[in-house]
Amino acid sequence: MRRLRLLTGGESHGPRLTAILEGLPAGLPLDREALNIMLRRRQHGFGRGGRQSIEKDEIEVSGGLRDGRTLGSPLVMHVNNRDWVNWQTVMDPWEVDGPAAAQRAVTRPRPGHADYSGGVATDQLSDQRNVLERASARETAARVAAGAVCKQLLDRYGIRMRSAVLAIGAHSAFEGPPTWHDLEKVRHDSPLVTPDPDNEDVLVESVRAAREEGETLGGVVGLVIRGVPPGLGAYVHWDRKLDGRLMQATASIPSVKAVSLGAGLEVARGTGSKAHDPFIRGEHGLDRPTNHAGGLEGGVTNGQDIVVRAWFKPIATLRKGLPSVDLATGEAGETVWERSDVTAIGAAPPILEAVAALVLGDALLEKLGGDAITDLDAAWKTYCARIGPWWRPDPARTS
Repeated sequence: MRRLRLLTGGESHGPRLTAILEGLPAGLPLDREALNIMLRRRQHGFGRGGRQSIEKDEIEVSGGLRDGRTLGSPLVMHVNNRDWVNWQTVMDPWEVDGPAAAQRAVTRPRPGHADYSGGVATDQLSDQRNVLERASARETAARVAAGAVCKQLLDRYGIRMRSAVLAIGAHSAFEGPPTWHDLEKVRHDSPLVTPDPDNEDVLVESVRAAREEGETLGGVVGLVIRGVPPGLGAYVHWDRKLDGRLMQATASIPSVKAVSLGAGLEVARGTGSKAHDPFIRGEHGLDRPTNHAGGLEGGVTNGQDIVVRAWFKPIATLRKGLPSVDLATGEAGETVWERSDVTAIGAAPPILEAVAALVLGDALLEKLGGDAITDLDAAWKTYCARIGPWWRPDPARTS
């Protein structure tokens, strides 16, 4: 049974975004600055649009926290939209058929967005802004806020994350699945957050060229999670398999079109004898000389690093526009460009970390149980003692 439940609310240009995270144990201490650092990382990256100079994302808490510790009740967090003041006449929650209603309606769907598909589903094709405001990637700010909380829960038990941009457009900064040590040089303040920040010039220039052409770019982001004990997840039912849950959460990030665990893409082209990770006896119990599985076998963690890669399509809002049809008039034309990023790939690493932290935090709570952090601490010690003959947190692996 799942322990964590996250609900997010709010629109891209509404007053604020809200995240309600239910299921956290009471007594978990939270570091406010660490939460806000995650949000700042999400606003980073060369190629971002003008909105990032307007917003200054910070977490506000209105429930579930006192004296810096969770209460066990739902944690309610808000991220205010500073840009709301510029959109109030468009997004006013109570204005009905005002004087600018016809002018502010969006009737020409943008290819690659949810404008048409969501408008059909909810009978809102006459004004697709009712769809696109919620489908916007701005919603990920709320998920990053909740994921940052879960990262602090995981960190308590030595579970750490490193992430980076592996490719942008046709240019790769790293080939294949990354390892923990491959991501050691990542600097979150570098222009594009790659494993080699001193040699990002080619990638920066590709983004600059795309901007001049009115184009957009996608890319690949990698994540490595270290210190995860074996035994999280389940092999019994399809919907409880942790690899499936991680992949679904990753695919739910806007623009993600493909997800790989471990060397999933590479081993598909080879033979079985080279695809799987042999067991050997190591200093800390069982060891594996390779990690093609990416830390998961049969839907359950196996004690190795979890390795996730996500492929992001180019942003669908192009300055030069794309062919479309105005559904109010039936006339063909180009999509209207308001404001967007050339690429948001530099902001994707913390989003990938956040959704993974939500899934792993849930799996950890499933395994340990308890309504208080003291219960989890005791259960963690008991579990580690039970699996200790073959696995224990290696200080070198959780540093």
